[in-house]
This record gives sequence, C-alpha cells and structure tokens, in this order.
Amino acid sequence: MNARVRYWAVIPAAGVGLRMQAGLPKQYLTINNKAVIEYTLAAFCNHEKISGVVVALSPQDTYWSNLQITEHAKIMTTDGGEERCHSVLNCLLYLQDIASADDWVLVHDAVRPCISKQDIDTLIEELNGHPVGGLLGVPVRDTMKRANEENNVCETVDRDKLWHAQTPQMFHLDKLVHALAAAIDQGHLVTDECQAMEMTGVSPRLVQGQVQNIKVTHKDDLPLAELYLK
Repeated sequence: MNARVRYWAVIPAAGVGLRMQAGLPKQYLTINNKAVIEYTLAAFCNHEKISGVVVALSPQDTYWSNLQITEHAKIMTTDGGEERCHSVLNCLLYLQDIASADDWVLVHDAVRPCISKQDIDTLIEELNGHPVGGLLGVPVRDTMKRANEENNVCETVDRDKLWHAQTPQMFHLDKLVHALAAAIDQGHLVTDECQAMEMTGVSPRLVQGQVQNIKVTHKDDLPLAELYLK
C-alpha cells in the first residue's frame, strides 16, 4: 500500500429523522448539552490519521451553523441528497477534487456518536492492504425471526455467520464512487456502502467492532448512548 494514501471521513447528515418524532433531525438531539453529531464529528476530527471530514447537509438545515465544531479545520460541507446514498455520493464527488483515487474513505452515520478511536484504529489496521475494503460489525447473538405482513413468525433464521452491520464502512474513493453511481443509475437506493460494493461482485471484509457503537434511531437510544459516552 502506498504510504502516501490518506484517510477521509464522510458523514451523511441530511436526514430528517422521522422515526425519532422529536421535532428536529435526530443528529441534532442533545446528550449532555452537546448535539449527537458533535460527538460523531469529534471522533474523526481528533483522529490523527483522518485528513478531513466531509459532511452532507440538507440545504434547509438551520441547526448546523449553531455548532461550535463546525469551525474545525478538518470539516468541509456539501449538499446532501434525497436519500443516504445520494448524500454519500455527493461527498465522494466533493472529495475527488482534493483526494487521490486510491485514498481510503470511511463513511460513518451521523447518529453513531459512540464510535471509539479503538474501532477506527482496528478498521484501518485490518483493512490496510485489503483489495476491497470492509466495514465494522458485530456477530448476531439473538435468535433471529422472520415475520409475515401481520408480524406473525414465519421462519426462524439461522444466525450462524449473520452480522449486524455498523459504520464506518471503508473503501477506496474511486471504487466507491463507481459502485454508488452504478447502483443509483440502476435504481437501487442502497442503504449502506457495502451493499453498493457487493453489487460490483466483490466481497468486503467484516471487522468486529463493539456493541456500544449504536445508531441513535429511537428516543430510547439516547439514554443508552449517554451511558456509553460516559
């Protein structure tokens, strides 16, 4: 691997958080008087291997400018898109003007504030030299059930080799641009970057992370995130 290859973070933050029903986007909900996204951004801004952080924002966003961390030298912004995949692609296209094609990009959910330096280090170390890239995840522990439209159990799914996908998901800039653009062109609104890469025929690597790297999706997640952040 070229020693001059750099690492960049991409944070799609243009969502409105409908499932939270909190009256404002969930990335701006607060834990100990600090917005969720501020914890997320700090993890990457303070990491010595991250050269820069590109954040995709809604053009209608009225909260971003109130955050102190927006003045950090590593942070750049661009317009978000209709779906997560569009926002991520916009960030990647922005990066193409300042990064090299072989640079690594770590795409991370704005509402995963508990990501640790250890997890970022582990992801970078384990994927260094990998031909594809990969993502953090944790093996499924619970018994898995598939439900029908009435939420009645129709199948018990074998949990062997099943993982909960997390972020960051780390891939080379040029390959991820091509994978996401192709997926969108084909009408596939992929829910994560790994899915787009899979559609190109490659097999990303799963790197075991930590269970506390939770995604703040519902109100009940906030006190749990606060506990982990302590």
